[in-house]
Amino acid sequence: MANLTINGKNLTLDVEPDTPLLWAIRENAGLTGTKYGCGIAQCGACTVHIDGVATRSCGVSVAEAEGKKITTIEGLASGATLHKVQEAWIAKDVPQCGYCQSGMIMAVAALLNEKPKPTDADIDEAITNICRCGTFQQVREAIHTIAAA
Repeated sequence: MANLTINGKNLTLDVEPDTPLLWAIRENAGLTGTKYGCGIAQCGACTVHIDGVATRSCGVSVAEAEGKKITTIEGLASGATLHKVQEAWIAKDVPQCGYCQSGMIMAVAALLNEKPKPTDADIDEAITNICRCGTFQQVREAIHTIAAA
């Protein structure tokens, strides 16, 4: 059993302590917006926020996440109001296939919380998620649009 706080809700999940957080989120909490990409914390499709830090959930055990605030893509918006990154994604038509986008959005939201006006070097350093469709230029444009607002 694990006690996790996901998107502001306290959940008790029937999982082993060494279960990857990604699987607890998807399979046990039923929040499927966080995606499985590689399973080795390299691609970023599984990115969530743990205590506000962009974290690849496939590389974190449930035991490591207990007692921390976990935010998934489902918890990024505030009620019916989209997060500014989600709004920019729509305005700039960022996604193509969309598979990696929840992780990309979470990584960008964390970057902008830390650095509201990131440089291209900041973006290159912080956003290491992989997008097989090659939407990196649209992602960068959306980030700069948010930073300029």
